[in-house]
Amino acid sequence: MPEVTRFAPSPTGWLHLGHAYAALFAREKAVGGRFLIRLEDIDGTRARPEYEGAIFEDLAWLGLEWEVPVRRQSDHFEDYRAALAKLEALGVLYPCFCTRREIQEEIARAGNAPQGPDGPLYPGTCRNRDAGERAQRMAAGEQYALRLDVAKAAGLVKGDLEWTDRGRGVFKARPDVFGDVVLARKDTPASYHLAVVVDDALQGITLVTRGEDLLEATHLHRLLQALLGLPVPEWWHHRLITDENGKRLAKRDDARSLRSLRAAGWTAERVREVVGKE
Repeated sequence: MPEVTRFAPSPTGWLHLGHAYAALFAREKAVGGRFLIRLEDIDGTRARPEYEGAIFEDLAWLGLEWEVPVRRQSDHFEDYRAALAKLEALGVLYPCFCTRREIQEEIARAGNAPQGPDGPLYPGTCRNRDAGERAQRMAAGEQYALRLDVAKAAGLVKGDLEWTDRGRGVFKARPDVFGDVVLARKDTPASYHLAVVVDDALQGITLVTRGEDLLEATHLHRLLQALLGLPVPEWWHHRLITDENGKRLAKRDDARSLRSLRAAGWTAERVREVVGKE
């Protein structure tokens, strides 16, 4: 079966050498198949049209071609609402009214809080709130996030969940790695975790290529796929491009942005050589 891969940047800054490597890696794995671009622009406060235009310009400069139209997450909020409705029907979502400060204070009071990939896990403060209180606070217009009751969700899945990374082998899913993760907020119908799972299914992605910093997220994504009845792709979590100090590149590293390197006289061939994708 022809491979379908994707490169899914967020238009919240300039692409850098790490993005170039990720895009070239995804395209390489789709030889003979389909290579898609997706814009993960749910964060409307940071996404900018100029960054979106620069993404296409940079990728074309690298010599990449992709299918059109490009999927923009902001055009497909109904897809995420539909997924949330399925999860709601399963009874695995609950509203969380905690502010970041309240969560930090609760974690501090608890002492040795369980740790996840992103730090201490949410302590479950709102998990067992009375249904009447929840409804009253939501009706009053309070801000809230929708969290996944991960223990309840995992209990609905029969048998072991597994997933395959082509570079590392078969993993047994540990869906509780992020705790009761946020899947949406009052005014935003999806977090990264929910949107990426829905998008990959709708776009028929067969191989999810992304940085090894997202490997742990796949445990959670495998659970969401099972709950939503979605097809299961394979993954390939590739290495990250780092600076001379071994630090992962970020969008704030403008000196290594593709537009800055191009302005400094770099060629696409040199970029490919530097990131190891000649």
